Amino acid sequence: MTHPLEATLRAGVAALGLTLTDAQQAQLLAYQDLIQKWTKVYNLTAVRDPAEMLTHHLLDSLAVLLPLQQQIAALRASAALAMDAPVRLLDVGSGAGLPGAVIAICCPQVTVHCVDTVAKKAAFIQQVAASLKLPNLRGIHARVEKLTDRYDVVSSRAFASLVDFVSWSEQALAEQGIWMAMKGKHPADEMAVLPSTVRVFHVEPLAVPGLGAERCIVWMARNTSA
Repeated sequence: MTHPLEATLRAGVAALGLTLTDAQQAQLLAYQDLIQKWTKVYNLTAVRDPAEMLTHHLLDSLAVLLPLQQQIAALRASAALAMDAPVRLLDVGSGAGLPGAVIAICCPQVTVHCVDTVAKKAAFIQQVAASLKLPNLRGIHARVEKLTDRYDVVSSRAFASLVDFVSWSEQALAEQGIWMAMKGKHPADEMAVLPSTVRVFHVEPLAVPGLGAERCIVWMARNTSA
């Protein structure tokens, strides 16, 4: 039986210039179905309408894939990351796994850890990993400041101010790693108060199919000359 949102997802994937297998697109829809099922009990998201969820959550998260792949390629090209080394990504305040679980589905070569202070949200990520057979996805119930592992990319989506995001996750970022902060409007005010130890090296506007709202990624790294 065809999923009622399959055509909408396919159109969105094409509009974003992505190449995903049928299996990956089926996993994305199964993931959304899991969010809907768990939200009835655990209130994972305020968005309840399936079509709205597809746009606001899945396509919004899918919009970061090409920029993320470009930045990973740049890390490898600069030798910050060995050509054959696996990529480790930490999604901070991940909630229902956005964008972490979406990245894990679409980028099987990336190890994705989703950290959240709410135990039921970390448990949900573990359920997603088990249900969808994603060995590269893991949910962690912890405060990001307490983590001891290091990650090549540390991401967040509507999590906190840029200052709080980088200060809380600084020790989790690998020496040559990068921060990926998903934001709505261009956060000029937040960027202006970042510490001198952090540099913004790119602000990337995103166009999310079907979403008439501003979106961008703020890419940051340690400022080695500070």
